[in-house]
Amino acid sequence: MFKWFKSGAPWIWLTGGAVSISLLSVLVLLLLIGWKGLSYFWPAPLYQWQTIDGDKLIGQLYGSESVSRAQLVELGVTLPKEQDALDSVSRLNIKVANRDLYDADFVSILDLDLAKRTRPVEWAVIERARSGDFYGKPLAYKDENGTWQSDIHRALEAGLKRASAVNRQIERLIDKEIRAVSAKADQLRLEKRKRELNNNLDDAYSIYYQNQMDGFRQALVHAEKELDGLRSQLEQQSLLVQAMTGEKVEIPLSEILDLWYPNQLTLGEKIAHWGKQVWKFLSDDPRESNSEGGVFPAMFGTVLLVIIMSIIVMPLGVVAAVYLHEYAENNAFTRLIRVAVINLAGVPSVVYGVFGLGFFVYTLGGSIDKLFYSESLPAPTFGTPGLLWSSLTLAVLTLPVVIVATEEGLSRIPGSVRHGSLALGATQFETLWRIVLPMASPAIITGLILAVARAAGEVAPLMLVGAVKLASSLPVDSTFPFIHLERKFMHLGFHIYDIGFQTSNIESARPLVYATSFLLVTVIIGLNLTAISIRNNLREKYRTMGQD
Repeated sequence: MFKWFKSGAPWIWLTGGAVSISLLSVLVLLLLIGWKGLSYFWPAPLYQWQTIDGDKLIGQLYGSESVSRAQLVELGVTLPKEQDALDSVSRLNIKVANRDLYDADFVSILDLDLAKRTRPVEWAVIERARSGDFYGKPLAYKDENGTWQSDIHRALEAGLKRASAVNRQIERLIDKEIRAVSAKADQLRLEKRKRELNNNLDDAYSIYYQNQMDGFRQALVHAEKELDGLRSQLEQQSLLVQAMTGEKVEIPLSEILDLWYPNQLTLGEKIAHWGKQVWKFLSDDPRESNSEGGVFPAMFGTVLLVIIMSIIVMPLGVVAAVYLHEYAENNAFTRLIRVAVINLAGVPSVVYGVFGLGFFVYTLGGSIDKLFYSESLPAPTFGTPGLLWSSLTLAVLTLPVVIVATEEGLSRIPGSVRHGSLALGATQFETLWRIVLPMASPAIITGLILAVARAAGEVAPLMLVGAVKLASSLPVDSTFPFIHLERKFMHLGFHIYDIGFQTSNIESARPLVYATSFLLVTVIIGLNLTAISIRNNLREKYRTMGQD
């Protein structure tokens, strides 16, 4: 046994076991988050309970918990005599939806207070644009002529198709005409303001300005009338639904996004519905204070932020590492710089956010506004948190990681390679550019991978320099210059924080926390796998030059 310990074999098993346990823990955590998040989109059945008081309760069973007898006594609940032998009672958490009719989306009730449970096939789940889902029994459908149709399913299916087409026309009208005309009007107004500041406003331009603004106003009035006409088409059609209390509610077609009968779906239909809901989650905008809808703006903002950050941090980190390793002498100053770089890697991220707000936003952004956007003042253009300042802040945050990784890669290149290149007549820069940097490229990409892994999940600094709860538009659109770095953006990490702690309907939004968390991990893994594939190709390419 002593020889076995002395040989070092136990430490190999110990380290191997620790790595295996760590990998298994990460895998189990990802599976748990994925299951909790992706199961939210599965069409859960609707149940109908009959209470002991004779009332009817219809909803989805979200979960149940065991309540001890002592807790019930503290709550003042008296158990029936036939239940005296029970030590605990199940308490059900039921989502009844219909928040515009009831006090809350969820009802908590003891299993003892329920007489029986059934699954009514005629009840439907109606996904609405506002006020959450509606659970009800469809009774009739009113078409565009005001006629009530008894064939609900066919009429509603045709109405939803028409509504989808009208909604696309509304979105196209808002994006292509209203926003475009408003942007042109703002640009013209700023041009006039600039001329006023430069004392270059003449009568000819004033007449031109007035004519153009009159044309823009007429175009906006025409577009708004067309928009009102499209919306009125949807308001004329509605669905008559019966709630569990017997109350009849008329839901306009403009508020209905989807409808399905969960107790009538087959397994194949449930899978298709699950895929449809997942796609809507990935492609739609959030709604209802981010507690419902999709996360496309947040996902787009996260990916764009990481890409811009990578474009900024890679040249800076590589240039700094090359100078420290290839050109700078080993003196007290360079040693101080290395110590500073190592210490910067341990600074809390929120400190970088404060630095970005003070230096990038207020100092640098304010100076840019004074020099180039004086006509917009006092409304800031770059002197306010935005995508560019968030990218620069994260670039500063991850810069030490790239510098250290690049320096380690440069130090692994044999000196004989440099000497051979110099002996053949190449200059130091040519040796560096054509020989050293290509051989160190796998290490450089490794630094990028570590930088992306850290930056993509940061939230604290972004709350100060650009991330918002809800952005009115994406940073990329069809308006010149197409990529608007001054705009605020949404981020998956901040979105998770918002729906997990800031929403008023936490019970309904909790599954979205898991789904968004799983999506964030998936995005980070996707970005890392892309960088890893590039690194592996480079490593294989330069293996013959001494890289392994």
